[in-house]
Amino acid sequence: MVFFEYPCSSISFSFSFGFQLNRSSAVSANTPSKICHTFPGNGRCQRLSFKTKAAGSVEGHVLDKESASISDKIDYGVVGIHHVGILCENLERSLEFYQNILGLEINEARPHDKLPYRGAWLWVGSEMIHLMELPNPDPLIGRPEHGGRDRHACISIQDVSKLQAILDKAGIPYTLSRSGRPAIFTRDPDANALEFTQV
Repeated sequence: MVFFEYPCSSISFSFSFGFQLNRSSAVSANTPSKICHTFPGNGRCQRLSFKTKAAGSVEGHVLDKESASISDKIDYGVVGIHHVGILCENLERSLEFYQNILGLEINEARPHDKLPYRGAWLWVGSEMIHLMELPNPDPLIGRPEHGGRDRHACISIQDVSKLQAILDKAGIPYTLSRSGRPAIFTRDPDANALEFTQV
């Protein structure tokens, strides 16, 4: 069992690649709560247990020392990233970029009409990007010019120079990796940062 001391009942996992998985549960103070998530492949419910403390009982968000010492033992079957959710203001404009510029294909098996907002699922290898036509709570101005210094999704490709030529032809601005490795950074029409790294 992993315990977090948290001043509210909303628990957030934050992974190093910048995306967050949030799970909220209505639980009373100091009581364990369980979160269930079914992973693809085995179809079984994997349960994670957490403990919350009453608001104000802890200053800041403090990770319990016990959980930090056993973090290397946690194994609940991570197999990869299923998809990355990207917000957009206009779905057609975003599809023009992701389909016609980047060449990504729609996953027709994931119809968007089952959700209360417009969207599209695009294949990125065996994973997906989920475009969601929803209001963006983040400011669009004041973002770093170089996408590598902003929240971004990274897509592995075989030839950065070919993508560079495609972006040049379309007049889409980009920056190259500051470390000199074969990688290119650009932004979609809604200023979402994307990295393409050569593998």
